[in-house]
Amino acid sequence: MQLYDEDLLSVQEVRELVATAKKAQEAYQRMSQDQVDAIIKSIAEAGVRNARRLAKMAHEETGFGVENDKVIKNVFGSRGVYESIKDMKTIGIVDFDEANKLVKIAVPVGVVAGLIPSTNPTSTVFYKAEIALKSGNAIIFSPHPNAKNCIMETVKVIKEAIAEAGGDENLVNVITIPTLQATSNLMQHPDVAMILATGGSAMVRAAYSSGTPAIGVGPGNGPAYIEKTADVPTAVKMIFDSKTFDNGTICASEQSVVCDYDMVDCVKAEMEKQGAYFLNDEEITKLSKFILRANGTMNPAIVGKSAQVIANLAGIKIPEGIRVLVAKETGIGKGHPYSNEKLCPILAFYTAEDYKAVCELCEEILRHQGAGHTFAIHSQDQKVIEYFAMRIPASRIVVNSPSALGGIGATTKLLPSLTLGCGAIGGSATSENVGPMHLLNIKYVAWGIKDMDIIRKEVNQTIDQKCECCQTGDVDVDALVAEIVKRLKAL
Repeated sequence: MQLYDEDLLSVQEVRELVATAKKAQEAYQRMSQDQVDAIIKSIAEAGVRNARRLAKMAHEETGFGVENDKVIKNVFGSRGVYESIKDMKTIGIVDFDEANKLVKIAVPVGVVAGLIPSTNPTSTVFYKAEIALKSGNAIIFSPHPNAKNCIMETVKVIKEAIAEAGGDENLVNVITIPTLQATSNLMQHPDVAMILATGGSAMVRAAYSSGTPAIGVGPGNGPAYIEKTADVPTAVKMIFDSKTFDNGTICASEQSVVCDYDMVDCVKAEMEKQGAYFLNDEEITKLSKFILRANGTMNPAIVGKSAQVIANLAGIKIPEGIRVLVAKETGIGKGHPYSNEKLCPILAFYTAEDYKAVCELCEEILRHQGAGHTFAIHSQDQKVIEYFAMRIPASRIVVNSPSALGGIGATTKLLPSLTLGCGAIGGSATSENVGPMHLLNIKYVAWGIKDMDIIRKEVNQTIDQKCECCQTGDVDVDALVAEIVKRLKAL
């Protein structure tokens, strides 16, 4: 017999966590940049020390992905992120423009709510803790219930690292009774200043509708184009290494492969050589029933599973050693589940006449799902790359690199991040890889450099000034307006 109300307990826990975090953050924001950086470094080092243990916990608890790949993600989310942000100025005065007498001062937002998915649980906790604390904030995590234990253990590791560096361990905390009511209460709490939402579309929409400023990301559904000038074996290797990394749980991973008609035989042969299994029509139909649930969302039963497990689930026999399941696809949208995001080793295979037709196809795929997220292209033709870069509705164009690791900044010089903004087109507040600078405000201190009387005089001189056409009575109004605007800008 249940003697307590779990929802009420979880809501009460949130209230206590927010009050504790607020108090810790108010003291923390008075620390120096060096003190803050020492804490971030301590967290990063703890992440590396515990990377393998936490990866094992995450794999066993969620059943998603590949344990060894989760080790890499933990190191990336801790040390990789640290190396990219360690030299950022985020505390106090961050810039002084002496010539224009303008000072910029970083202001922490306060208490951040960090929503954590089950696909990348431990690595995302390290990443969000580091960027939140780097910018002078406290953070409270709302864990996915299916990854609660590994997330709680990761928070424990982080709290110990903070204490070792002389900080208040209450700067980072986690809801231990994860309920929908608790998460909702956290997001709507008046003392929570910002929400970092990483997870499913429903959860991200809830974050944006909470009334609290939020940074959320939409689904990834990035196509990968193998253009005719590409090194096909290398391109296929990159795509497969990316798509099978942690069994495809990174949202920036490739969801479809596209090539020109005259490249089909070459690309298909290379894909099969490197471990692809092209499904026949009957198998395509069988597997399609397992990709989406009745409500149109991704079936969690296939997320982060290997090609063999997915094939067994669908009743399909495949040879040993198969890395990726591939389905030829011609449609996009309803009735074509392979055109959706698939966080597992399943790829759609599309073809088109030429690169211009491919570009239109990829635009349609992304606008169906994944707008603003990530697109990959393998090509040596700079003009073709530029053609796609100017047209594709994606915030990250990954060139000649594995899309999953390129998108998060592991194989590219993008900011290392596990929250990838999709911009306005994808319903996100930013199109950037989210980092510390997104979690602080800038206060401006501006000295006067021009007297109001001078401004009045200059404006009057501009208005009174007459060109030759004015003297003859033929006033060029457009030219006069343009000259006034030009002079005002010069002020």
